[in-house]
Amino acid sequence: MERFGPARADRPGGASRPRIRLGGIGIDPVTESEAVGRVLEAFESGDGGHIVTPNVDILATARRRPELRAVIERAELVVADGAPLVWAAGLAKTPLPERVAGSDLVWSLAEAAAERGLRLALLGGTPDSAARPTERAVEVLEERHPGLKVVGAWCPPMGFSEDEAHWNALVERVQAAAPDLVYVGLGFPKQEFVIERLRREAPKAWFLGCGASIDFIAGYRRRAPKWMQRSGTEWLFRMCSEPRRLVRRYLRDDVPEALRLLAAALRERRR
Repeated sequence: MERFGPARADRPGGASRPRIRLGGIGIDPVTESEAVGRVLEAFESGDGGHIVTPNVDILATARRRPELRAVIERAELVVADGAPLVWAAGLAKTPLPERVAGSDLVWSLAEAAAERGLRLALLGGTPDSAARPTERAVEVLEERHPGLKVVGAWCPPMGFSEDEAHWNALVERVQAAAPDLVYVGLGFPKQEFVIERLRREAPKAWFLGCGASIDFIAGYRRRAPKWMQRSGTEWLFRMCSEPRRLVRRYLRDDVPEALRLLAAALRERRR
């Protein structure tokens, strides 16, 4: 049976509020600006961290794989990147203040990094040697936020995390660059496992698992129009943009997960 309601959430980086339980995981009830504030406060105390941005797709995957739920629960900051999560929390009378999308956090954290003189690195993006989206994303971020210190932009080959030589080379680059913030855009769940390993090598850095956000920044992929982002239909835009990859997954796993989540919230409200 689905459980809603508060759960203990003592995390580094500022005063904590109880996490809201959704789909078997805890979500921090914070706004986007509060999430950025927590990260900045953590830097002052020398704490690193991991930001996970669950949406319905991530909930569906985590439901099938307990080891992924454990990774999410260990993260210092877990924010709701999915309108159905916000709707379900409201139905269950344990509201979340707003949707906090990873594709928005990459901009607000970069702005804060430029203002505070923090060092940013990008890991991931589509490995296209012609378009070079990761390098283009760096150019866009630096144009948008003058003074931003980008100290690394790495797009490793497929399978790098299972190849000792490639992994060791990445670790050396991360340690040499000494970033404060790292955007890891490798897709869930791979990016979360990579982050957990990299944190051992850079314990004072904050890592954001950001999915396709590096490609969005570079313009390599298009993000949904603002009205779709606000209405909770961004997933439909993504599915239509990449039908061969996403139609089956979204219709088989994600739509039923969203309906199950909302139905459980409604039962909790009535109870």
